This record gives sequence, structure tokens and C-alpha cells, in this order.
Amino acid sequence: MTNSRCRRFCGNLEIPYPFGSNDSDPKCRNEHPSFRVVCDESTKPPIPYMNTKDSGFQILNISVQNHELRVNVSIGRDCYDSSGKDRSSSNHPVLKLAKFPISSTKNKFITVGCDTLAQFQGRNRNFSFGCMSSCSNISDVINGSCSGIGCCETRIPKNTLGYEISIGSFSNHFNVLKFNPCSYAFVTENDFYNFSIDDLWRLKFNESALVLDWAIGSQTCEEAQKHSKSYMCTKNTNCTNAENGFGYKCNCLEGYEGNPYLENGCRDIDECENLKKYPCEGKCHNIEGNYTCSCSNGYHSDGKKDGGDRQECIADSSNLMKILIGVAGAIIALLFSIGFLYYGHKKMKFIRLREQYFKQNGGLLLQQQLDEPDKTTKAAANIFSAKELEKATNNYHESKIVGQGGYGTVYKGSLPNDTVVAIKKSKLLDRSQIEQFINEVIVLSQINHRNVVKLLGCCLETEVPLLVYEFINNGTLFDHIHDPKKSSKLTWKTRLRIASETAGVLSYLHSVASIPIIHRDIKSANILLDANHTAKVSDFGASKLIPLDQTQLFTMFQGTWGYLDPEYLLTSQLTEKSDVYSFGVVLVELLTGKKALSFDRSEEERSLAMYFLSSLKNDKLFQIVEEVIANEGINEQVREVANLAKRCLTVKAEERPTMREVAIELERLRAMANHYGVSSTDVNQEEMVHLPREKTDAHMDTSEIINTGYTNSMEDPIMPKVSSGR
Repeated sequence: MTNSRCRRFCGNLEIPYPFGSNDSDPKCRNEHPSFRVVCDESTKPPIPYMNTKDSGFQILNISVQNHELRVNVSIGRDCYDSSGKDRSSSNHPVLKLAKFPISSTKNKFITVGCDTLAQFQGRNRNFSFGCMSSCSNISDVINGSCSGIGCCETRIPKNTLGYEISIGSFSNHFNVLKFNPCSYAFVTENDFYNFSIDDLWRLKFNESALVLDWAIGSQTCEEAQKHSKSYMCTKNTNCTNAENGFGYKCNCLEGYEGNPYLENGCRDIDECENLKKYPCEGKCHNIEGNYTCSCSNGYHSDGKKDGGDRQECIADSSNLMKILIGVAGAIIALLFSIGFLYYGHKKMKFIRLREQYFKQNGGLLLQQQLDEPDKTTKAAANIFSAKELEKATNNYHESKIVGQGGYGTVYKGSLPNDTVVAIKKSKLLDRSQIEQFINEVIVLSQINHRNVVKLLGCCLETEVPLLVYEFINNGTLFDHIHDPKKSSKLTWKTRLRIASETAGVLSYLHSVASIPIIHRDIKSANILLDANHTAKVSDFGASKLIPLDQTQLFTMFQGTWGYLDPEYLLTSQLTEKSDVYSFGVVLVELLTGKKALSFDRSEEERSLAMYFLSSLKNDKLFQIVEEVIANEGINEQVREVANLAKRCLTVKAEERPTMREVAIELERLRAMANHYGVSSTDVNQEEMVHLPREKTDAHMDTSEIINTGYTNSMEDPIMPKVSSGR
């Protein structure tokens, strides 16, 4: 498995090429540092480490056949005692990998605890996700079950080159301290851990086993073969591209075994030595890469393996051969007939399946709504066919992807009339909510407001409905705030206008729409900007329609960390004031240019909302305000917007203003700024078609009107979605 002149073992670990120890001969391993195995001879037996001893990655096993590397990693721990957090016992692990990604199929992220909120943040990509476990009584916990009570788990995405794990608590384990003093979070291979109730008191291990996928280089097979000097697949091998991460992998051809990276490393398998695995009816003869069977008189071998393993002896008779040829011809004709019938049946089955999806997804209900004598609805909502959208996106080609995340994928498409659209392909839909989904499509399709991404229609012929929106091509407000090159172009007038437009949209959702809507995921990543920096509110995937006779709903946690209403997080009571809190965070982002949640900042500054309120209380507002704003000399207006944001961020929802009050206040500040020299082009002339409602305010300002959008939390580069239990 390795070159004869190179070190073969370190302790109990066999070191297969292209991995190698820190030998002087460069031919003992691949040149990339990740293939270096450092052997610590100070222990008995010696311990192998990946790259350097200081890396802390003890290697458990290396597989050339599966292209996998098993290593030990530390677990995360967050402990408390009666006086509060016990920092000496806490540990938030960080994993940095230069080349080998974490296996997305062989590992999972696990959280253990009864007052626990853990976050996994990728280091090589801008994404993160969380896992929450909450329970007040140990009797609620199910032994061996990691389904959200005492323990929860979730999958790891592809192309993950490391992570940062952070662990938090809602009440410092105060209510569960007697049986659960610590929270734990770790990444481990699928079969490594089985949850036990005893683990709530103390986890019995400090390290877990992690599986990494490895491959050669960063090129595809085709690219590597063009550079023959560096191409590592040897004789009797084939090459496949890495499914996780980058590079290519070499494997021995069928009939060969060994190390595909060594010269003559793939050796012929002698099938005749293992007739249980490779049966033969006659005398077995091994040949290169295969084997044959010689048969008794009157028979001969067909030279082929039956079902991939068995070779049969066939009667050697000319008459029999003629019969067999005739039978073979009949069989071929029969197969052609069966294939033709099968193709026709498959096509009909495909058509029936699309019809079934159309009915399952509420197509008949939507069609019934569209057939009603309502011209506005007919003009605004379209039902697209699956074939239309496949053609618009080149069969959902990867090059058409413009957004991707936990809820699904957004594709850029072009309709036959050259209209550029965004097509949202979600992952999941609760079948019990089909009627509400159709109602939401009807309501949102009628909103024609310039500050909302317009919903053009949907497709119901697929397993999960597809939504079609207008395409906005200037990125998100998040991009413009946090990209230094773009943020310098966001003047105070522009920021104030964006805030006012967004507030007007939310005010309309809460107060004017025929069925009030709580957006539920307001954040800068869900506010798009067009070429003129006009705000376009988007992503109604998590929104809730509120019956007119209700003021609050009890729902599972959903939203984005850093923007979540703390009262909603603790009580599960969703109200319109939850949107007010999230909007307050967006206001602070516009003022400070800082991210809503960042683990690169100190613990006191990690949550932007808390940091902002603390700075305001200590009269340090202008120490955290964005420099481009501070230089404009509009301190009084900044203070007024800051005080408005403070009111929005009040912990008690009942003490927050309504979105209508927020929108009116921002419009007043805009008018004041305009009076002192803001160009008239900065004032947004809103256009919309009003939805019918039994009770509307005739004096409602047009700035309170709003729309629907296509971007979802998948476009958020930093913040995770939070869902109860997992």
C-alpha cells in the first residue's frame, strides 16, 4: 500500500500512499501538507497526527478504497453552577481544514442538553445553522432518542472545510441544574454516539471521531489528465471527480485490487482462488482482470460472467446454436416491444404524476379562485407549466442558481417574452397547509407595490410548488451595508429612504392587506435593491397570514439569529411586534454598518441589538455609527433614528411602536431631510393595486403599502434559520 523505501506504520496505523510520514524523500507522499502524517514517538504506541502534532488531529484510520480519513476532534462544552457560567469548564471548539472537507454523508452535528442553543458556523463558506434542545423535567427525555428533547441532531452540508461551534443557554441552566449542569455540541461520524439520559449529567468523552473526504489536487479528472506529469492515476485504474470538495479520486478497475496511486499498485485478482465469491461450473482459468471456465466435452464457456460473478458452460451444438439464435432474435423483438410499451407507460405515468402533483398542491383550488369574476386576480396570478420553467432555466442548470440555502434554491430564468424572472424551488411543503399556501399566493399576487418583489405566479406540477417572481439584479441590502466598496455609496439620504420604504411595506402588511401578514423574517438580506437603490422587500416563505379575529399565533421558532424577537423566542407567541423588533435591528445595521450577529466580535458586542442599546445608554452612539454617516453632519437626525430603533428593540412587545407609527416617523424625518436639501428624486412615488378589505383606513399614507419577494434565508451569508428541536 506504500513505497517499500518509505515508512509504512505509525503505531497501529498503516500509512498508505499518497499519505506519508515526514520523511525526507518527496516520493513518500503527496506534496500537499494535508497528506503529511507526523508520528509522535514519545508515546507507546506512537500516535499519528495529521500535518503537524500541534494540529491536534489524531489520525484513527486512512482508507484508499473509500477515500476517507478518520480523525479525533474535541467536543464543545458550556457549563454552569449555582453562581452562573463556569468558564473554566467551557470549551467552544474551532476546526480549520486546509483541504479535506467534512463528509456530508458520514457525519452529523449533535447537541446535548435541556437548556441549550448551539450554532455551527462554517469557516470556508458564509453559512451557519443551529440546533436547539429544551426540556424542564428529566422525565420528558427519551433514552436513546436524539429527536429534540434533551438531544437533537442535524446533517452537515457539502464542501465544509471546518467550523466554529458556539453554545448558549436561555436561563443559565437554572431550572435544570440538578440533572443537567452542562450543554454539549460536537460533530461526529454517524455511528459514534448513541444518546443516553446519563449524558445530561456528564458526557463521558472529550473527543469524537470525525470522517473527512479526501481527493487529489483541485482539478477535475479531465483537467488533471491534460497535465500528465502531475496526474496520479496509474495503470489499471479509473478516475472520478470528488463529490465533496475539489479534486479527483483514483480507483482500481474491476478485477483488480490494491493502491491505485502506486506504479503497478492495482494487482490482478485471482478469482480462481476464491470460488465462493467467483463461482465456476467447469475448470477455472485466471486471466488479467477476469477469469474463464473450461467445460467438459460438448460444452464451452460463454466467456461472460452471469450477473457479474458466474460463468456458465453452454452446449456446443450447431443445431442448438441455430435454435438459440432464433430464440435470441425473438427475445430481441420482444424486448423492443416491451421497451416501446414501457416508454409509453412511463410517459403516461409521468403525465399522471404531474396531474397528481397539480391536485395535491391545490391546483384545482387555485384554478377555481382564478375563474371567479375578478379581473385583477386573473391579470396578476399566472399558473406556469413545469415544462415552461424547465426551459426558462435550461433544465435548472447550476449556472442559473442565484441563491441557495436551507429552504431551497432560487434560479434565474428567461420566459419566452424575454421577461427575466426568479424561480424559487423550495425543499418542503406541509401538505396540511395547502389551502393556506394557495390563499397566500392569491393575496400576494395582487400586491402591486414598487417596494415589494412582485410575485408573478406559480407552478404546481412538481412535487413541491415553484414560485415565480420578478428578478432584482442589484443584490441585497446586506451586501451594500457590509461590503466596504458599496457601503461608501450609501449616503444618509439613501439609507433613510430605504428604511422608510421598508417600514411602509411592513405597515401595509400589518394594517392594510385584506388578511394581515406577519413577515417573520425581516433582515437586511431579505431587502433587495434595484439599480436606483430602491428597496424591494422579499422572502415571504416564513410569513404567516393572521385571521382578522386574532392578534397572535403560537408557532414553532422560525427566523434568523440576531433578528429574532426575544419575547417570541421565549413564549412562541408570534405577533406583529415581532416584525417591529427585526426591523429595529435592520435600522441599527443601517446606522452602524455592523452585522446583526458576529462571532468575530467580543461576547459583549456579539449581538448588535444588545451592543447598540448599551452604547446608547452610555452616550457612545457616535462611537459606533458608520463613518460615512458621521461625516455628513446630520447628528440630530441620527439621534432621532437611533431613538426610534431603541423603541423597536424594547424587550416587551407591548411597549414597541406599531409599524404604522414607525413608518410615519421615518416619513417625517425624510420630509425634514428633503426640506434641507435632499433631491426630489430620493422621494419614492409608490404605486400599487389595493387589496379588498372590509375595514380600511381611508387616510392611510401610501408609504405603508408593500409587496412579496423571492429571496429567502438561503441568501443570508451568515445567519442560520432556527427551528425548534433541530
